[in-house]
Amino acid sequence: MSEHTYDVVVVGSGGAGFATALGAVDAGLSVLILESSAKWGGSTAMSGGGMWMPDNPLMRRAGVGDSRAEALTYLDATVGDPGRSTSRERKEAFVDGIEDFVTTAEKYGMVFARSTDYPDYYPERPGGKIGRAIEVKPLNSKVIGDWWKTISAPAGMPIKTDDVWLLGRAWSTPAGFVRGAQFVFRALGGVVKGQRLVGIGAGLATSFLHALVIKHKVPLWLNSPLEELVVEDGRVTGVRITRDGRPVTVHATKGVMLAGGGFDHNAEWRRKFHGIDGAPSGNPANLGRPIELAQLAGAAVELMDDAWWGASVAATPGHDPAFIVGERSLPYSIIVDARGDRFANESESYVDLGHHMLDHDKDGPYWMIADVRHARRYLRTFALDPKNNKAMREAGIMAKAGTLDELAGKIGVDPARLRATAAKFNGFARSGVDGDFGRGNSAYDRYYGDPTVHPNPCLGPLEKGPFTAYQVVIGDLGTKGGVLTDPDGRALREDGTVIDGLYAAGNNSASVMGRTYPGPGSTIGPAVVFGLRAARHMARLR
Repeated sequence: MSEHTYDVVVVGSGGAGFATALGAVDAGLSVLILESSAKWGGSTAMSGGGMWMPDNPLMRRAGVGDSRAEALTYLDATVGDPGRSTSRERKEAFVDGIEDFVTTAEKYGMVFARSTDYPDYYPERPGGKIGRAIEVKPLNSKVIGDWWKTISAPAGMPIKTDDVWLLGRAWSTPAGFVRGAQFVFRALGGVVKGQRLVGIGAGLATSFLHALVIKHKVPLWLNSPLEELVVEDGRVTGVRITRDGRPVTVHATKGVMLAGGGFDHNAEWRRKFHGIDGAPSGNPANLGRPIELAQLAGAAVELMDDAWWGASVAATPGHDPAFIVGERSLPYSIIVDARGDRFANESESYVDLGHHMLDHDKDGPYWMIADVRHARRYLRTFALDPKNNKAMREAGIMAKAGTLDELAGKIGVDPARLRATAAKFNGFARSGVDGDFGRGNSAYDRYYGDPTVHPNPCLGPLEKGPFTAYQVVIGDLGTKGGVLTDPDGRALREDGTVIDGLYAAGNNSASVMGRTYPGPGSTIGPAVVFGLRAARHMARLR
């Protein structure tokens, strides 16, 4: 068995792992990043790439009003205190660690931009704001050479989080058309310059890898799954892994960071903790092994019954579920249950809609019903691939008909009930007020709406055929449950004592956001902040 020694060993190559490595490099510590699969970047590279960071340096530079007090007020108003992971100390640690992360990342060449128009998910609550999220500016992925071939992202585009809401209506509103043109020129400009520009999650992961692996020669080992934690006298001192089919021991003089994602693709755990098989959109390598090993070392866990829920269009064979965000806020569409009834505000934050689906009917099926204007006016990400559209029709996931009654028959819903639901909704659309669920009342709802539709940009009547129905399932962006940690990311036992040498961040840890989702990037924001905080703590150890 071969052996290696580093100051810091990081398990996982997503945002939490990279941020830990960034802190280690900044402190002059040696660090190794381990990735269990053949692809690096984790769910971070597959994501929208936004990081929710209230009172961040970019806001201050732009003169945008925010404060530590307002951020904590908002966290109290949204997250509350459902458990130990959401303690006041952890919330303060998150808010107080934001500036350090941003300025340290910038020092190592990462370039950020504000998502100026993106609201918090509950902007009307005390402390709520618009424009707290940040993301990396699109960059040339050619700077990482052949590493690009093994990134977990499905594709690379020079898109930004703040483009998405406008691109969805690129050919139906003036602002959408302008943003679409800007996106096209950005992409063409990169091509002309011989660049392969990439943004959102793939851009964030690329920027991290360039700063650490390319420029600072941090080793990143792919296909190196964690097999065991090395524990000596109650302290975690290293890991045992498999690399190239051979056992390897890696000693960690300062600490081991578990940042290997949640357990969203572990069907057995999903059934055990969530009561459903799950329809995850995260990294397929997220199987929960680091969490399991942490428990064997004595770590407490929390929030194992929760996830970053949302609604997804059901998957056809060979495809992943399509997590839907903006499409369900746009007018001329509703989501109904198996009986043909609306059950929630379709435009609400995805975690709320997911919780409502779980509470209403875990088994479904649910259907998104839209009239022809939804298809003609808006970019629907789940319907861009003609081959997949055909597969959805053949699998019964999508149906199309000239009338609502005919559509109801195709999807097994009572026609009279669906017709009554649509008639009631159409009345709300004409009045501009959703009297049942308040769709369009919040600035967050309206962010993804169509401002040319009046009097409510999220409400448009279902009147014009042909009508389409897409089967919607309870999806997620990852699981929320994991190792209970302190404000510095140190793993805790059930009695609150620290497991020396063991840290966790990202979806390997129980989320500081509790059972909700305060704003865009509430997964990656805390992941990178607590990753960096953990590295700072390791650097202070003697």
